[in-house]
Amino acid sequence: MSYTDKVLKCRECGNEFIFSAGEQEFYASRGLMNEPGRCPSCRALRRQRMGLSGANGQTGSDRQGRPQREMHPAICAECGAHTLVPFVPRTDKPVYCSNCYERVRAARQ
Repeated sequence: MSYTDKVLKCRECGNEFIFSAGEQEFYASRGLMNEPGRCPSCRALRRQRMGLSGANGQTGSDRQGRPQREMHPAICAECGAHTLVPFVPRTDKPVYCSNCYERVRAARQ
């Protein structure tokens, strides 16, 4: 398939930018069906705002570029230790620290 450069308009800043034939070929090789909606500089700013570092979207985390989880303070129902959990604790269900959770889970099996 033959590709030719296209002029697109950035949905963020409104400036025109070139979607080159090489970029189109790259998109097609990756199975990407949509053209980019943002110019390269707005894409870079967006990645920076979202906490992503490289073009491949990877940061130092093991979650592959996704934003870090919001953690909530809680007190373990088993040992009383202060802990952080990735959900909002409810008063009708017990919350456990990592160690106590493993023990409770193992006891259920």
